[in-house]
Amino acid sequence: MSMTSHSLSSGIWNTADLYQNAVAQLMEAANTMKLDPNIAERLKVPKRALVVSVPIRLDDGTIKVFEGFRVQHNMTLGPGKGGIRFHPEVSLSETAGLAMLMTFKCSLVGLPLGGAKGGIRVDPTQLSRAEAQALTRRYTTEINMIIGPDKDIPAPDVGTDGRHMAWMMDTFSQERGFAVPGVVTGKPIEVGGSLGRAESTGLGVVFTIEHAVKYLNKTGKQKLTIDNSMIVSVQGFGKVGSIAALEMWKRGARVVAVADYLGGVYNKAGLNIPELMKWFEAKRTLVGFPGGDAMSNEEMLALPVDVMIPAAIDGVITDANVGKVNAKIIAEGANGPITNTALNQLEERGTFIIPDVLCNAGGVIVSYFEWVQGLQNFFWSEKEVNEKLAEVLDNAFAKVVAQKEKYNCGMKTAALIQGVDRLNKAMLLRGLFP
Repeated sequence: MSMTSHSLSSGIWNTADLYQNAVAQLMEAANTMKLDPNIAERLKVPKRALVVSVPIRLDDGTIKVFEGFRVQHNMTLGPGKGGIRFHPEVSLSETAGLAMLMTFKCSLVGLPLGGAKGGIRVDPTQLSRAEAQALTRRYTTEINMIIGPDKDIPAPDVGTDGRHMAWMMDTFSQERGFAVPGVVTGKPIEVGGSLGRAESTGLGVVFTIEHAVKYLNKTGKQKLTIDNSMIVSVQGFGKVGSIAALEMWKRGARVVAVADYLGGVYNKAGLNIPELMKWFEAKRTLVGFPGGDAMSNEEMLALPVDVMIPAAIDGVITDANVGKVNAKIIAEGANGPITNTALNQLEERGTFIIPDVLCNAGGVIVSYFEWVQGLQNFFWSEKEVNEKLAEVLDNAFAKVVAQKEKYNCGMKTAALIQGVDRLNKAMLLRGLFP
């Protein structure tokens, strides 16, 4: 007896808002482009999911078991690709939604990769270094049968960084008996990482903002210049938000507000981002920074700005607060920071949205470069990496704008149409087995 798509999409996957939003965005794109319904049916649900228990011995000698996930959404175009998230709210449904977005992102920017995602439900701030290493290594062991350079290549995400990738690579390599640097990306340079990888997502956000400004000026919809007249706010100050803020500051923009989950800081004249980064590195919080006044996340969302960069987690801009949002451009540095209904309201008001699958694709693009460099044992300079990153995003932005104008739709739908169109052609060519 076959299982209907309704029962699949309304079952274990359909519990997180992010997954529901991803499916809704897919169907909006599918309806707009008149996608083959059989292809849409297959793209609604992941290809494969692995749920594992991850037991470790804590520093006090007790055993604790954590929940771990790895979801592979679609691998028509190549091996799976997607980060590993350590966060207290990680769930199977959220991981599935993020894997789906990775599928569309990799397809959109022309990579020979599919979409995957993984995570552990844990608060990483409560782990010692030894506990974090034990958790990462045990998780790698539990999912090792479905990852590999030609199967599925993890990377860092929220709550993880290059150290975790080095531990994953070492664990996988120990089990194989030889070094396998291509099993993960986002590694430290010393163990096969790529120059420019750590900054790539935030830098890519800024590249897409530059393209958006050029496009809006060309079409006469806005008149913006990236200089001291441009007012910018950044929500989230991790690997993405901090680099995006710094790169906008370097270009002369006035970054007036930055916030993390504990609160933020505001300075009408503009924050000194290098000094703020030093403060954050020392204190692990923005709170108390002497170069600005305290500001809540809610207040920051309501600031009148030219560019807002939500670069923390999903579901930040919702029906409850979208009426207060006052930005000309919103660059989705995070995955799914705007809910679908809020997105529709913003687009109706004329806000230009740079969608997540385009805006934050810099990370996966340079991850692809790292993967290729590792397979070839030939490495590029940081200048070469950034030039190639800029070229890929330039082409992708142009294609999304072309779809936007062709279908007279919003940028989010246009980006998904571009990604889904490539998938559609590949899936039809490969057919359905058996």
